[in-house]
Amino acid sequence: MIKRISFLSLSLFLLCTLVHPTLAQSYTSWIVGDSADVKPLPLGGVVLAGGSTDDDAAMRWFLRQSGGGDVLILRSSGKDGYNDYLYQKLGVVVNSVETIMLDKRELSIHPDIIRKVRNAEAIFFAGGDQGNYVNFWQGTPIADALNERIRAGAVLGGTSAGCGILGQVYFTAREGTVTSAEALENPYDKRVDLRRDDFLKQPLLANTITDMHYAARDRQGRHLVFMARAVRDWGLKTRGIGVDEKTAVCIAPDGKVIVFGKGNAYFLKAGKRKPEVCEKNQPLTWSRKGKAVSVTTVAGSGEGTFGFNLTTFRSDNNAATAYWFVEAGVRK
Repeated sequence: MIKRISFLSLSLFLLCTLVHPTLAQSYTSWIVGDSADVKPLPLGGVVLAGGSTDDDAAMRWFLRQSGGGDVLILRSSGKDGYNDYLYQKLGVVVNSVETIMLDKRELSIHPDIIRKVRNAEAIFFAGGDQGNYVNFWQGTPIADALNERIRAGAVLGGTSAGCGILGQVYFTAREGTVTSAEALENPYDKRVDLRRDDFLKQPLLANTITDMHYAARDRQGRHLVFMARAVRDWGLKTRGIGVDEKTAVCIAPDGKVIVFGKGNAYFLKAGKRKPEVCEKNQPLTWSRKGKAVSVTTVAGSGEGTFGFNLTTFRSDNNAATAYWFVEAGVRK
């Protein structure tokens, strides 16, 4: 009788493994705090962090928006460096902080991980390889669960590559990164791989493409190329948000923005007309009489700088607006 039960158990295990291969796979996670789920009401919003050192004030804002609930860090490389930082060092009480290594597509259907996403009041995407995030998460039950949490009012955030996937228009990096000079010279270089409306669907970032490490890595030119492609290929009235390192844009559910940190945030809005030249193997020209894209720059600060609103996509305090444009592959 014992042998028969063992054989039956083994058969069921093998069947489950065939139907749900991830049930047999382990995954790496780290947790601090209470592992029991709590269900406070999250306050929602988005954090776009530009990479390098995290800004403490911005991360406190992120934690407060969780409503004191469970914080989940998703990453495809690295370790648990956010756990103690978020749980102990910032002085904001939350129920738990857990980091999960989601480093292969097979794990994106793992029922335990999906359950933890659905239970989180705050979700943060760490830095790393942006192409991995797209390859491992896009079009999977994990992405579905993340969008469920967006609709339920959870706060989402990301730094570096984690910031890069938050816009509804996004650069996939599946063909590797691309510099501004390379993108401006050929807007249809295979590395300029863009997608829209098929990954994360945060309404605050509709028709918006983010970019990070902005001034430090001279990302302005490629950001204009991404926007030009969205206008040219899809007819979108495209918006862009660029974020410097050591800087974060915190966006409340009503669209009001606070910029924390040592650098700037850049809010880009494309004009109505398509680029003059946006073709394969030809340098981009997008001038429109020198007014192709309007840019409002907001300087970060330790206490947070207010004054921009994503709902209207304009400054509430009459901040100066400049224009960026491109002629024959040169940003001006």
